[in-house]
Amino acid sequence: MSKTILITGAASGFGKIAAFDLARKGHKVIATAQIYPQMSDLIREAKDQGIELTVDKLDVTNARDIAYINEKYDIDILISNAGIMEGGPIAEHPIDLIRSMFDVNVFGGLALAQGFIKKFIEQKKPGKIVFTTSMGELWTVPYVAAYCASKHAMGSIAEGLKTELAPFNIKIATCNPGVFGTGFNDRGVDTISRWYDPKTNFTPPSAFDGTAEALANQLDPQSMADRIVDVALDEHSNFRNVHPKETEDFVKHLQAEAWLAKS
Repeated sequence: MSKTILITGAASGFGKIAAFDLARKGHKVIATAQIYPQMSDLIREAKDQGIELTVDKLDVTNARDIAYINEKYDIDILISNAGIMEGGPIAEHPIDLIRSMFDVNVFGGLALAQGFIKKFIEQKKPGKIVFTTSMGELWTVPYVAAYCASKHAMGSIAEGLKTELAPFNIKIATCNPGVFGTGFNDRGVDTISRWYDPKTNFTPPSAFDGTAEALANQLDPQSMADRIVDVALDEHSNFRNVHPKETEDFVKHLQAEAWLAKS
């Protein structure tokens, strides 16, 4: 049965791949992008590929955008995928950058979800919300601790929603990507250079050794987008969905070790 699915952060990465794949499967897709030029690019690319979908503007930090989208669309599934990464050592990370990241990754995603949850309940219809979080929801990666904190917060919110909304037949799930080559991780690392200065910051440049090597071995994002699509359409999906399996096993191992860690 065809579903109406709204996806945030659909201008690139997992969001765009999932939006196009869902539209190809015959679902009614509303692909949203933060700014108008991204909308134009999405419309053009969808037309070139013969894909039929609706494209709209949604900046999840803009209350007017959220209110407009909540009122305009009746949906079955929300894929809350919009997110940003600001990197850097947490002891020196500028607070305004951390706050802006939480505005997108936590408060914006929750505000949009709340609007659709209210509609699901008012219309007495089942619904599903899938939050794209991160492996960093479950493991704090050095030098992106603030980003991981925002994803951990969103994961906790999702877990609360899962329990609280069960009586209303509203399903909640998270998708937790490992390291995939969408450009997202690269840009997150790039943000450090916007404020970090080895002449004034006490964190030594050697702390970032190995970053280039880690980014050189990123995975094909198609498989993660496939997982997001599968989770969104599966009425009986797991709540938490870490991908790939190697990342899931690695995170579980680290969580077990955390109980033995010293201060």
